[in-house]
Amino acid sequence: MPVPMARLPAGSCRLGVSAVATCAIGTVKIGRVLSILAVTFPFFALVLCGYVATRRGALPLVAIPGLNTFVLYFALPCMLYRFGAQTPIGQLLDPVVASVYLVCGLLMVAGTIATTHQRWGWNDAAFGALVAAFPNSGFMGVPLLVALLGAASAGPVILTMAIDMVITSSLCIALSRLGQGEKGVVQALRNALKGMLTNPMPWSIALGALASALAFELPGPIDQTVAMLAGAASPVALFTIGAVLARSQLNQHEQVAPRHYVPIALAKLLLHPFLIWLACQAVMAAGWEMSALTVTALVLVAALPSASNVSLLTERFGAHGGRVARIILVSTALAFLTFSAAVALLL
Repeated sequence: MPVPMARLPAGSCRLGVSAVATCAIGTVKIGRVLSILAVTFPFFALVLCGYVATRRGALPLVAIPGLNTFVLYFALPCMLYRFGAQTPIGQLLDPVVASVYLVCGLLMVAGTIATTHQRWGWNDAAFGALVAAFPNSGFMGVPLLVALLGAASAGPVILTMAIDMVITSSLCIALSRLGQGEKGVVQALRNALKGMLTNPMPWSIALGALASALAFELPGPIDQTVAMLAGAASPVALFTIGAVLARSQLNQHEQVAPRHYVPIALAKLLLHPFLIWLACQAVMAAGWEMSALTVTALVLVAALPSASNVSLLTERFGAHGGRVARIILVSTALAFLTFSAAVALLL
């Protein structure tokens, strides 16, 4: 005899389908998060490796300048040149992208100085503003965003880097000298210009743009050499970021209350990308064209932690190095979560 089937309660079929659908959606979301972390985790893990190696003495402090020299004068210029040469010149010189990024950077600088200069003075407030507006686009941004978005994202990222190195940095250095009169401002601008001219990264960007405009290709052996150095840029640069952060912590002994650096780190990670997103929406609403990839790249650049090289400028101009170092450290530590969340929201 056939066994009679049990009668299912009314609506149980629908509940079963709903549960399966919910489980499937949850699986997809978990898969998205894991796919994002699969890209972002190695970048931040390399920073952590450099930090731990330095704090534990495995990497001597005297070795850090050598790492910096290799990254700054060999590996990164080669990487930037290659990306610039392979990017259409229109993306490298996009006035809409440049305007959006520059205006938002100036707003970050103005807001930070307005809220901090009475307590800290012009010198410390200016470098606090620079660290709030200057993301780590060189050492971290270009390789990370290319890994996430593809080579087409290199153009907007390189353009933002040029703006920060040439305009934002020079402006903040000039503002830091306001308490020293007009002569101090002029001298600061001269020093900023001299630093820019001796920095190989702007030159590599310019040469890459020229190669793109002329459709110039390096001879085979030279191109292979440049490619090998470019391939070393990302891991060594990330390891060096961690080493520099650890060194700044080892060298700074003065106490700084968290309220003097945590808000600026959070502004860098949250407010800066939000301003960029708002500006992009306003520009598109006004009728200017911006691709979805460009908007995503700009927002994610702003969501990066503060540039580690600002601490070197802070030391050179006698500002409060401990405060700036803590802003960079906190923003880098928190960026693993906030940057990954921004990627999940935008992609």
